Amino acid sequence: RFEYRHGFQDPAAKDQEPAAFVSQRSSLITKYSDSKITALIDFQDVSVWGDRPQLAANDDASNQTGFGLNRAWVQLELGKGWATKVGRQFLNYDDQRILGSLGWQQQQRTHDVALLKYAKDGYKVDVGFAFNQERDGGNNSNTLFSNRGAGAPIFQYKAMQYVHVNKKWDHFTGSFLFLNNAFQDAITTTPDADGNPVIDDVTPGTTQRQMTGIYGKYAKNKFGLEFSSYYQFGEFGANDISAYQASIYGTYKPSSSAFKLLGLGAEILSGNDERTISDGTNNAFFPLFGTNHKFNGYQDFFFVGRFANNVGLVDINAKAVLKTGATSKLVGMLHYFNAAADLPNDGDGYLGTAIDLVFVKKINSYANLKIGYSQSFFSDDFLALPKGGPTFADPDDAADAQNWGWVMLTIKPNLFKWKKPVETK
Repeated sequence: RFEYRHGFQDPAAKDQEPAAFVSQRSSLITKYSDSKITALIDFQDVSVWGDRPQLAANDDASNQTGFGLNRAWVQLELGKGWATKVGRQFLNYDDQRILGSLGWQQQQRTHDVALLKYAKDGYKVDVGFAFNQERDGGNNSNTLFSNRGAGAPIFQYKAMQYVHVNKKWDHFTGSFLFLNNAFQDAITTTPDADGNPVIDDVTPGTTQRQMTGIYGKYAKNKFGLEFSSYYQFGEFGANDISAYQASIYGTYKPSSSAFKLLGLGAEILSGNDERTISDGTNNAFFPLFGTNHKFNGYQDFFFVGRFANNVGLVDINAKAVLKTGATSKLVGMLHYFNAAADLPNDGDGYLGTAIDLVFVKKINSYANLKIGYSQSFFSDDFLALPKGGPTFADPDDAADAQNWGWVMLTIKPNLFKWKKPVETK
Protein backbone atom coordinates (compact mmCIF):
# COMPACT_ATOMS: atom_id res chain seq x y z
CA ARG A 1 0.00 0.00 0.00
CA PHE A 2 1.33 3.40 -1.02
CA GLU A 3 0.18 6.30 1.18
CA TYR A 4 0.39 10.07 0.87
CA ARG A 5 -0.33 11.73 4.22
CA HIS A 6 -0.97 15.41 4.77
CA GLY A 7 -3.52 15.24 7.55
CA PHE A 8 -3.90 11.71 8.89
CA GLN A 9 -4.78 10.97 12.55
CA ASP A 10 -3.63 14.50 13.50
CA PRO A 11 -4.15 17.69 11.44
CA ALA A 12 -1.15 18.88 9.44
CA ALA A 13 0.42 22.25 10.17
CA LYS A 14 0.66 24.89 7.46
CA ASP A 15 4.41 24.40 6.96
CA GLN A 16 4.35 20.61 7.41
CA GLU A 17 5.81 18.50 4.62
CA PRO A 18 3.62 15.57 3.48
CA ALA A 19 4.68 12.00 4.26
CA ALA A 20 4.84 9.27 1.60
CA PHE A 21 5.77 5.60 1.96
CA VAL A 22 4.97 2.04 0.89
CA SER A 23 4.04 -0.56 3.52
CA GLN A 24 3.66 -4.29 2.95
CA ARG A 25 2.04 -7.22 4.74
CA SER A 26 3.22 -10.68 3.70
CA SER A 27 1.46 -13.67 5.23
CA LEU A 28 1.69 -17.43 4.84
CA ILE A 29 -1.33 -19.15 6.36
CA THR A 30 -1.80 -22.88 6.84
CA LYS A 31 -5.03 -24.45 8.05
CA TYR A 32 -6.05 -28.01 8.86
CA SER A 33 -9.51 -29.25 9.75
CA ASP A 34 -11.44 -32.45 10.22
CA SER A 35 -14.53 -33.43 12.18
CA LYS A 36 -12.78 -33.08 15.56
CA ILE A 37 -10.14 -30.38 15.23
CA THR A 38 -9.30 -27.20 13.32
CA ALA A 39 -5.88 -25.55 13.55
CA LEU A 40 -4.43 -22.42 11.94
CA ILE A 41 -0.92 -20.95 11.84
CA ASP A 42 -0.29 -17.52 10.30
CA PHE A 43 3.31 -16.35 9.77
CA GLN A 44 3.43 -12.66 8.93
CA ASP A 45 5.97 -9.97 8.08
CA VAL A 46 5.08 -6.28 8.18
CA SER A 47 7.53 -3.83 6.69
CA VAL A 48 8.00 -0.45 5.06
CA TRP A 49 9.92 -0.44 1.81
CA GLY A 50 13.46 0.62 2.66
CA ASP A 51 13.41 -0.22 6.39
CA ARG A 52 15.87 -3.08 5.74
CA PRO A 53 19.25 -2.24 4.15
CA GLN A 54 19.92 -3.95 0.82
CA LEU A 55 22.97 -5.82 2.16
CA ALA A 56 21.70 -6.48 5.69
CA ALA A 57 23.49 -9.44 7.25
CA ASN A 58 20.73 -10.02 9.78
CA ASP A 59 17.58 -8.47 11.18
CA ASP A 60 18.76 -6.19 13.97
CA ALA A 61 16.32 -5.97 16.87
CA SER A 62 16.74 -2.19 16.82
CA ASN A 63 15.02 -2.17 13.42
CA GLN A 64 11.85 -3.49 15.10
CA THR A 65 11.34 -6.11 12.43
CA GLY A 66 7.70 -6.97 11.80
CA PHE A 67 8.18 -10.72 11.30
CA GLY A 68 6.43 -13.01 13.72
CA LEU A 69 3.69 -15.48 14.50
CA ASN A 70 0.57 -13.43 13.87
CA ARG A 71 -1.96 -16.17 14.68
CA ALA A 72 -1.72 -19.68 16.08
CA TRP A 73 -4.84 -21.34 17.39
CA VAL A 74 -6.56 -24.69 17.62
CA GLN A 75 -10.28 -25.46 17.95
CA LEU A 76 -11.34 -28.76 19.47
CA GLU A 77 -14.88 -30.02 18.95
CA LEU A 78 -16.41 -31.31 22.20
CA GLY A 79 -19.71 -32.60 20.87
CA LYS A 80 -23.37 -31.51 21.06
CA GLY A 81 -22.54 -28.01 19.74
CA TRP A 82 -19.69 -27.33 22.17
CA ALA A 83 -16.09 -26.49 21.22
CA THR A 84 -13.04 -24.76 22.64
CA LYS A 85 -10.71 -22.48 20.69
CA VAL A 86 -7.37 -21.58 22.26
CA GLY A 87 -4.42 -19.47 21.12
CA ARG A 88 -3.52 -16.23 19.36
CA GLN A 89 -6.48 -15.22 17.21
CA PHE A 90 -8.71 -12.50 15.79
CA LEU A 91 -11.83 -11.53 17.71
CA ASN A 92 -14.41 -10.37 15.15
CA TYR A 93 -17.98 -9.83 16.30
CA ASP A 94 -20.96 -8.08 14.70
CA ASP A 95 -19.89 -4.88 12.87
CA GLN A 96 -16.46 -4.94 14.64
CA ARG A 97 -17.24 -1.73 16.53
CA ILE A 98 -16.15 -3.20 19.88
CA LEU A 99 -14.14 -6.31 18.94
CA GLY A 100 -12.48 -6.47 15.52
CA SER A 101 -9.27 -7.59 13.82
CA LEU A 102 -8.44 -4.10 12.46
CA GLY A 103 -7.48 -5.45 9.05
CA TRP A 104 -6.59 -1.99 7.71
CA GLN A 105 -3.53 -1.83 9.98
CA GLN A 106 -0.84 -3.98 8.41
CA GLN A 107 -0.03 -5.67 11.73
CA GLN A 108 -3.73 -6.36 12.56
CA ARG A 109 -5.09 -6.86 16.08
CA THR A 110 -4.83 -10.26 17.78
CA HIS A 111 -5.61 -11.58 21.26
CA ASP A 112 -4.11 -14.43 23.27
CA VAL A 113 -7.34 -15.95 24.52
CA ALA A 114 -9.18 -19.16 25.36
CA LEU A 115 -12.77 -19.50 24.15
CA LEU A 116 -15.59 -21.81 25.14
CA LYS A 117 -17.99 -21.94 22.18
CA TYR A 118 -21.55 -23.17 21.72
CA ALA A 119 -23.44 -23.19 18.40
CA LYS A 120 -26.85 -24.82 17.94
CA ASP A 121 -30.37 -23.97 16.72
CA GLY A 122 -29.32 -20.55 15.40
CA TYR A 123 -27.55 -19.58 18.62
CA LYS A 124 -23.84 -18.82 18.89
CA VAL A 125 -22.33 -18.24 22.31
CA ASP A 126 -18.66 -17.41 22.94
CA VAL A 127 -17.18 -17.10 26.42
CA GLY A 128 -13.61 -15.75 26.40
CA PHE A 129 -10.80 -15.67 28.96
CA ALA A 130 -7.38 -13.99 28.73
CA PHE A 131 -4.56 -13.48 31.23
CA ASN A 132 -1.49 -11.60 29.96
CA GLN A 133 2.09 -11.64 31.21
CA GLU A 134 5.27 -10.32 29.60
CA ARG A 135 7.41 -13.41 30.25
CA ASP A 136 7.73 -16.43 32.52
CA GLY A 137 11.25 -15.89 33.84
CA GLY A 138 11.47 -13.48 36.76
CA ASN A 139 7.78 -13.74 37.55
CA ASN A 140 8.10 -16.14 40.49
CA SER A 141 6.85 -13.70 43.10
CA ASN A 142 4.36 -11.36 41.45
CA THR A 143 2.07 -10.92 38.44
CA LEU A 144 3.16 -7.51 37.15
CA PHE A 145 2.14 -6.52 33.64
CA SER A 146 3.42 -3.19 32.34
CA ASN A 147 1.52 -1.25 29.71
CA ARG A 148 3.57 -1.19 26.53
CA GLY A 149 3.22 -1.18 22.78
CA ALA A 150 0.92 0.78 20.50
CA GLY A 151 -2.06 2.31 22.26
CA ALA A 152 -0.79 1.65 25.81
CA PRO A 153 -2.27 1.95 28.34
CA ILE A 154 -5.72 2.02 26.68
CA PHE A 155 -5.44 -1.25 24.74
CA GLN A 156 -3.01 -3.33 26.81
CA TYR A 157 -5.13 -5.17 29.34
CA LYS A 158 -3.84 -7.61 31.93
CA ALA A 159 -6.91 -9.84 31.92
CA MET A 160 -10.16 -10.12 30.01
CA GLN A 161 -13.41 -12.01 30.34
CA TYR A 162 -16.37 -11.68 27.99
CA VAL A 163 -19.52 -13.37 26.79
CA HIS A 164 -21.03 -12.80 23.34
CA VAL A 165 -24.44 -14.24 22.44
CA ASN A 166 -25.74 -14.15 18.86
CA LYS A 167 -29.08 -15.38 17.48
CA LYS A 168 -30.24 -15.47 13.86
CA TRP A 169 -33.84 -15.38 12.65
CA ASP A 170 -35.12 -15.18 9.07
CA HIS A 171 -34.30 -11.53 8.43
CA PHE A 172 -32.82 -10.37 11.73
CA THR A 173 -29.62 -11.02 13.67
CA GLY A 174 -29.22 -9.87 17.26
CA SER A 175 -26.27 -9.95 19.66
CA PHE A 176 -25.51 -9.27 23.30
CA LEU A 177 -22.03 -8.53 24.68
CA PHE A 178 -20.61 -8.24 28.17
CA LEU A 179 -16.90 -7.47 28.46
CA ASN A 180 -14.64 -7.00 31.48
CA ASN A 181 -11.01 -5.85 31.30
CA ALA A 182 -8.51 -5.66 34.14
CA PHE A 183 -5.74 -3.08 33.73
CA GLN A 184 -2.57 -3.13 35.80
CA ASP A 185 -2.30 -0.28 38.28
CA ALA A 186 0.73 1.96 37.84
CA ILE A 187 3.93 0.30 39.05
CA THR A 188 6.05 2.63 41.18
CA THR A 189 9.57 2.02 42.46
CA THR A 190 11.87 3.51 45.09
CA PRO A 191 15.66 3.20 44.91
CA ASP A 192 17.33 1.15 47.64
CA ALA A 193 20.63 1.99 49.36
CA ASP A 194 22.56 0.86 46.27
CA GLY A 195 20.37 2.83 43.88
CA ASN A 196 18.53 -0.21 42.52
CA PRO A 197 14.77 0.22 41.89
CA VAL A 198 12.52 -1.61 44.34
CA ILE A 199 8.82 -2.06 43.62
CA ASP A 200 6.84 -0.25 46.29
CA ASP A 201 4.00 -2.78 46.24
CA VAL A 202 4.95 -6.39 45.51
CA THR A 203 1.58 -7.12 43.94
CA PRO A 204 -0.05 -3.90 42.70
CA GLY A 205 -3.75 -4.15 42.09
CA THR A 206 -5.87 -3.69 39.00
CA THR A 207 -8.78 -1.54 37.92
CA GLN A 208 -11.75 -3.18 36.25
CA ARG A 209 -13.45 -1.68 33.20
CA GLN A 210 -16.74 -3.14 31.96
CA MET A 211 -18.82 -2.75 28.82
CA THR A 212 -22.17 -4.18 27.87
CA GLY A 213 -24.54 -3.68 24.99
CA ILE A 214 -26.50 -4.95 22.03
CA TYR A 215 -26.20 -5.06 18.24
CA GLY A 216 -28.88 -5.79 15.67
CA LYS A 217 -29.08 -6.16 11.89
CA TYR A 218 -32.20 -6.45 9.75
CA ALA A 219 -32.16 -7.15 6.00
CA LYS A 220 -35.06 -7.90 3.70
CA ASN A 221 -35.34 -7.33 -0.04
CA LYS A 222 -33.90 -3.87 -0.79
CA PHE A 223 -33.80 -2.52 2.74
CA GLY A 224 -31.37 -2.94 5.61
CA LEU A 225 -31.02 -1.56 9.11
CA GLU A 226 -28.21 -1.82 11.67
CA PHE A 227 -28.13 -0.48 15.20
CA SER A 228 -26.00 -0.75 18.32
CA SER A 229 -25.94 0.57 21.86
CA TYR A 230 -23.21 0.07 24.48
CA TYR A 231 -22.54 1.31 28.00
CA GLN A 232 -19.13 1.51 29.72
CA PHE A 233 -18.75 1.52 33.49
CA GLY A 234 -16.30 0.49 36.21
CA GLU A 235 -12.96 2.23 36.65
CA PHE A 236 -9.98 3.30 34.59
CA GLY A 237 -7.00 4.79 36.38
CA ALA A 238 -8.20 6.97 39.24
CA ASN A 239 -11.63 7.67 37.75
CA ASP A 240 -15.00 5.99 37.61
CA ILE A 241 -16.52 5.48 34.14
CA SER A 242 -20.05 6.20 32.96
CA ALA A 243 -20.18 6.47 29.16
CA TYR A 244 -22.36 5.34 26.28
CA GLN A 245 -22.47 4.78 22.52
CA ALA A 246 -25.44 4.43 20.18
CA SER A 247 -25.72 4.14 16.40
CA ILE A 248 -28.25 3.51 13.66
CA TYR A 249 -27.62 2.97 9.96
CA GLY A 250 -30.12 2.33 7.19
CA THR A 251 -29.49 1.18 3.61
CA TYR A 252 -31.43 0.90 0.38
CA LYS A 253 -30.35 -1.09 -2.71
CA PRO A 254 -31.95 0.24 -5.92
CA SER A 255 -32.85 -2.49 -8.38
CA SER A 256 -32.41 -0.53 -11.63
CA SER A 257 -29.79 2.13 -11.16
CA ALA A 258 -26.06 2.72 -11.38
CA PHE A 259 -26.21 3.16 -7.62
CA LYS A 260 -25.89 -0.21 -5.91
CA LEU A 261 -26.38 1.09 -2.36
CA LEU A 262 -27.52 4.26 -0.59
CA GLY A 263 -27.06 4.62 3.14
CA LEU A 264 -27.71 7.11 5.92
CA GLY A 265 -26.66 6.81 9.53
CA ALA A 266 -25.72 8.49 12.78
CA GLU A 267 -23.58 7.61 15.80
CA ILE A 268 -23.04 9.26 19.16
CA LEU A 269 -20.18 8.55 21.57
CA SER A 270 -20.50 10.41 24.86
CA GLY A 271 -17.78 12.78 26.09
CA ASN A 272 -16.65 15.02 28.92
CA ASP A 273 -17.88 18.62 29.06
CA GLU A 274 -14.95 20.92 28.24
CA ARG A 275 -12.69 17.83 28.34
CA THR A 276 -12.94 17.87 32.16
CA ILE A 277 -13.44 14.74 34.23
CA SER A 278 -15.66 16.18 36.93
CA ASP A 279 -16.42 14.56 40.29
CA GLY A 280 -14.01 11.74 39.46
CA THR A 281 -16.28 10.35 36.71
CA ASN A 282 -15.12 9.92 33.12
CA ASN A 283 -18.08 10.29 30.74
CA ALA A 284 -16.08 9.73 27.53
CA PHE A 285 -16.83 6.51 25.67
CA PHE A 286 -13.88 4.78 23.99
CA PRO A 287 -14.30 1.78 21.63
CA LEU A 288 -11.44 -0.30 22.95
CA PHE A 289 -10.69 -3.18 20.59
CA GLY A 290 -12.74 -2.56 17.46
CA THR A 291 -11.87 -1.86 13.85
CA ASN A 292 -12.11 1.87 14.46
CA HIS A 293 -10.74 2.79 11.02
CA LYS A 294 -14.08 1.61 9.63
CA PHE A 295 -15.98 4.35 11.48
CA ASN A 296 -15.91 8.17 11.79
CA GLY A 297 -13.92 8.93 8.67
CA TYR A 298 -11.01 7.12 7.05
CA GLN A 299 -8.46 9.78 8.06
CA ASP A 300 -8.66 8.39 11.61
CA PHE A 301 -8.92 11.64 13.55
CA PHE A 302 -11.23 10.01 16.09
CA PHE A 303 -10.70 7.00 18.40
CA VAL A 304 -7.85 5.32 16.51
CA GLY A 305 -5.58 5.32 19.57
CA ARG A 306 -6.46 8.96 20.23
CA PHE A 307 -9.31 11.28 21.26
CA ALA A 308 -9.64 9.47 24.60
CA ASN A 309 -11.26 11.37 27.49
CA ASN A 310 -12.34 14.10 25.10
CA VAL A 311 -15.63 15.81 24.22
CA GLY A 312 -17.13 12.79 22.46
CA LEU A 313 -18.54 12.73 18.96
CA VAL A 314 -21.76 12.92 16.97
CA ASP A 315 -21.21 11.56 13.46
CA ILE A 316 -24.00 12.00 10.89
CA ASN A 317 -22.99 10.21 7.71
CA ALA A 318 -24.16 9.24 4.25
CA LYS A 319 -22.86 6.54 1.93
CA ALA A 320 -23.28 5.73 -1.76
CA VAL A 321 -21.91 2.85 -3.85
CA LEU A 322 -21.82 3.50 -7.59
CA LYS A 323 -21.21 0.72 -10.11
CA THR A 324 -18.55 1.89 -12.58
CA GLY A 325 -18.08 -1.32 -14.55
CA ALA A 326 -18.62 -5.06 -14.56
CA THR A 327 -15.86 -5.54 -11.97
CA SER A 328 -15.46 -2.10 -10.41
CA LYS A 329 -17.27 0.33 -8.13
CA LEU A 330 -16.85 3.71 -6.45
CA VAL A 331 -17.68 4.10 -2.75
CA GLY A 332 -18.32 7.57 -1.31
CA MET A 333 -18.80 8.61 2.33
CA LEU A 334 -19.72 12.00 3.77
CA HIS A 335 -19.36 12.73 7.51
CA TYR A 336 -20.63 15.68 9.54
CA PHE A 337 -18.93 15.83 12.94
CA ASN A 338 -20.19 17.51 16.09
CA ALA A 339 -19.10 17.31 19.72
CA ALA A 340 -21.31 15.23 22.01
CA ALA A 341 -20.42 17.36 25.05
CA ASP A 342 -19.76 21.06 25.67
CA LEU A 343 -16.63 22.44 24.02
CA PRO A 344 -14.15 24.63 25.89
CA ASN A 345 -14.56 28.39 25.39
CA ASP A 346 -18.26 28.04 24.57
CA GLY A 347 -17.73 26.57 21.09
CA ASP A 348 -20.86 25.85 19.05
CA GLY A 349 -20.09 22.12 18.86
CA TYR A 350 -19.33 21.81 15.14
CA LEU A 351 -16.03 19.96 14.59
CA GLY A 352 -15.80 19.49 10.84
CA THR A 353 -16.75 17.59 7.71
CA ALA A 354 -14.97 14.74 5.93
CA ILE A 355 -15.24 13.16 2.48
CA ASP A 356 -13.97 9.64 1.73
CA LEU A 357 -13.76 8.15 -1.77
CA VAL A 358 -12.63 4.59 -2.59
CA PHE A 359 -12.42 3.06 -6.06
CA VAL A 360 -12.43 -0.76 -6.06
CA LYS A 361 -11.39 -2.87 -9.05
CA LYS A 362 -11.56 -6.67 -9.04
CA ILE A 363 -8.63 -8.01 -11.07
CA ASN A 364 -9.45 -11.72 -10.78
CA SER A 365 -10.75 -14.20 -8.21
CA TYR A 366 -7.86 -13.57 -5.79
CA ALA A 367 -6.64 -10.02 -6.48
CA ASN A 368 -8.12 -6.53 -6.28
CA LEU A 369 -6.96 -2.93 -6.48
CA LYS A 370 -8.24 -0.07 -4.31
CA ILE A 371 -7.55 3.64 -4.70
CA GLY A 372 -8.62 6.00 -1.93
CA TYR A 373 -8.75 9.73 -1.32
CA SER A 374 -9.99 11.57 1.77
CA GLN A 375 -10.21 15.23 2.71
CA SER A 376 -11.34 16.88 5.93
CA PHE A 377 -12.53 20.40 6.63
CA PHE A 378 -12.11 21.30 10.31
CA SER A 379 -13.64 24.01 12.45
CA ASP A 380 -11.47 26.36 14.51
CA ASP A 381 -12.83 24.72 17.66
CA PHE A 382 -11.57 21.30 16.58
CA LEU A 383 -8.13 22.62 15.63
CA ALA A 384 -7.79 24.19 19.09
CA LEU A 385 -8.90 21.02 20.86
CA PRO A 386 -6.17 18.92 22.54
CA LYS A 387 -6.58 15.34 21.36
CA GLY A 388 -3.24 13.55 21.53
CA GLY A 389 -1.63 15.40 18.62
CA PRO A 390 -0.75 19.00 17.85
CA THR A 391 -3.00 21.76 19.17
CA PHE A 392 -3.28 24.95 17.13
CA ALA A 393 -3.68 27.97 19.40
CA ASP A 394 -4.17 29.92 16.18
CA PRO A 395 -6.30 27.94 13.67
CA ASP A 396 -4.49 29.73 10.85
CA ASP A 397 -1.41 27.65 11.76
CA ALA A 398 -3.15 24.54 10.34
CA ALA A 399 -2.74 23.63 6.69
CA ASP A 400 -5.61 24.64 4.44
CA ALA A 401 -5.73 21.19 2.79
CA GLN A 402 -6.02 18.22 5.15
CA ASN A 403 -5.91 15.29 2.73
CA TRP A 404 -4.77 11.70 2.42
CA GLY A 405 -4.47 9.37 -0.55
CA TRP A 406 -3.52 5.74 -1.03
CA VAL A 407 -3.27 2.89 -3.52
CA MET A 408 -3.49 -0.72 -2.30
CA LEU A 409 -3.00 -4.01 -4.12
CA THR A 410 -4.30 -7.13 -2.34
CA ILE A 411 -3.43 -10.62 -3.59
CA LYS A 412 -4.78 -13.69 -1.77
CA PRO A 413 -4.14 -16.84 -3.81
CA ASN A 414 -4.94 -20.28 -2.43
CA LEU A 415 -1.61 -21.94 -3.18
CA PHE A 416 -2.52 -25.50 -2.23
CA LYS A 417 -5.62 -27.33 -1.04
CA TRP A 418 -5.97 -31.00 -0.28
CA LYS A 419 -8.89 -33.09 0.93
CA LYS A 420 -8.63 -36.69 2.00
CA PRO A 421 -10.28 -38.90 -0.60
CA VAL A 422 -13.44 -40.73 0.45
CA GLU A 423 -12.71 -44.44 0.75
CA THR A 424 -14.95 -46.67 -1.33
CA LYS A 425 -15.48 -50.39 -0.96
